[in-house]
Amino acid sequence: MMYVMDALALIRSVPTKLSLGGDEVDAEGGATFDVLDPATGKVLTAVSDASPADARRALDAAYAAQAEWARTPARERGEILRTVYEKIVEHAEDMALLMTLEMGKALPDSRAEIKYGAEFFRWFAEEAVRIAGRYTQAPAGNGRILVSKEPVGPCLAITPWNFPLAMGTRKLGPALAAGCTMIVKPASETPLTMLYLARLMGEAGVPKGVVSVLPTSRAGDITDPLLEDSRLRKVTFTGSTGVGRMLVEKSAKGLLRTSMELGGNAPFVVFDDADVDAAVEGAVLAKLRNGGEACTAANRFHVADAVREEFTTKLTEKMSAFVVGPGSDPETTLGPLVNEKQLRTVSELVEDAVDAGAKVRLGGKKPDGPGWFYPATVLTDVPRSARILKEEVFGPVAAISGFASEEEGIAAANDTEFGLAAYIYTRDLDRALRVAESLETGMVGVNRGVISDPAAPFGGIKSSGFGREGGSEGIEEYLETKYIALER
Repeated sequence: MMYVMDALALIRSVPTKLSLGGDEVDAEGGATFDVLDPATGKVLTAVSDASPADARRALDAAYAAQAEWARTPARERGEILRTVYEKIVEHAEDMALLMTLEMGKALPDSRAEIKYGAEFFRWFAEEAVRIAGRYTQAPAGNGRILVSKEPVGPCLAITPWNFPLAMGTRKLGPALAAGCTMIVKPASETPLTMLYLARLMGEAGVPKGVVSVLPTSRAGDITDPLLEDSRLRKVTFTGSTGVGRMLVEKSAKGLLRTSMELGGNAPFVVFDDADVDAAVEGAVLAKLRNGGEACTAANRFHVADAVREEFTTKLTEKMSAFVVGPGSDPETTLGPLVNEKQLRTVSELVEDAVDAGAKVRLGGKKPDGPGWFYPATVLTDVPRSARILKEEVFGPVAAISGFASEEEGIAAANDTEFGLAAYIYTRDLDRALRVAESLETGMVGVNRGVISDPAAPFGGIKSSGFGREGGSEGIEEYLETKYIALER
C-alpha cells in the first residue's frame, strides 16, 4: 500500500493551474476539467481549463519574451537547458509515478520515458552552440555571401497523451536551443506531467514568458485563435493523421512553419534467415513498449512462412508472461489503455480481424472489472482484408501474417498509407540494406526493436507527416535561413 500513499501525496502536490509565461495562474473564469486514472476510471484531480483569452495571454507573453530570448547567448541558453535536464533527473521517480497515474503505463515504461525525455534537453543544450551559417565569395566575384540562421519565433506545440513528457521535450529542447519561445498544449488526458515540467523549467532558470503550458478540454478553442494570430510563426504537432491534416490546412492561411509527426502502422518483417530468438525479443520491445500505445509500435508482423510457426509460438510464450494491472503496482508489466475510447478501438479491431478469419493465439478479450485494461494479444493468419492491417491499433495486439519471398515481404510492409517506422530481422547484411532502402518509411530498425534516440532524426513520410525531431536535424525545424549580400 506504500505506493498508494505516495501517489496520493504526489497528486496533492503537483501543479494544477495553467503555467502562463512561467506563472501558475487560474484559467479565466476559474474553469477546470477532471483528469482520470485509467486503472480505475476515477478522478485523480482537476486542472485549470484554458480559454481563448488565456491563449492570447500566453502568446502575448511569448511574443514579448521572443526578442530577448533570441538575443540570449547560445551558451547561456544551453546551460539553462542542461539545468532543466538535471532537474528532471532529480525528480525522475516522482515524474514517473505521476505519468503512470495519469496515463496508465507500467512504472518501468514511465521510468524509461523520463530518462528518454530528459535526454532531449541534454542533447539540445549541446546543439544550441552549434548553430552555424556560412560565409563565402560569390562565384561571379562580385561580392560575398553571408548566410545566417535565426529563430523562427513564437511556436505552438500540441502534444499527445501516450508520451506525456518526451513528446513535449522533443519539441521544447530544440525550440529553446534555437532561441524560440513556445506555448505547449498538452493532451487533456495527461496534462499533469507537462505542468510539473513547466514548474521545473522555471526553477532551472527559463525566463518568464518563454514557455507556457495550457491544458484544456476544448483544444480548438485554444489552437484556432493562436493559428490565426500573425505573431505565431510555427506549429508542431504529434498525433493522429486526421488532426494533423486539419492543422496543416488551418496553418496555411498564415503560412506557418509546420512539423507533423503523425500516425504509424509499423511493419515488423522477419525473414527466413533471421535469428528467431532475437526477433522475438525485438518484437516484444517493438510491440509492448508503452503498452503498445506508441506511434512506432510494431502493428503488422510479416513473418517468412519457413519460420512463422516458430516465431509465433515463441512470441506467444513471451507475451503471455506480461502481468496486467494498475501501472503503479510494482508487479505490473502491462498497464491499462489510456481511456475507454481507446479500449473500444482495440477491441473492435481485434473483433474485426477474428470475424475476417484471424485466429486468437493469446488474449483477445477484455478482462472483467474496472479500468481500461486489455491483455497482451496474438492473432495469427490475419487476412489482408482485416482493418488491423490498415489502421493503427495503439494497443498490445500483435497481428501475424506470412509471406513466401523477399519481394512479397517488402510489398506487404509497404502496403499502408503510413510511413513512420519499420523493423526488419535478417542475418544477411546485403539483404538488410537492400530491404531498408526499399521500405517506404522515415526510420528503419535493423535487428533491433527500439529505434528512438535523441541523437537521431525522428519522423516519417507519406501519411506519417513531415519534419524531423531529434538529431542535428531537429534544431533546423526552428531556424530560418537569412542571406546577406555583401559588397566585395
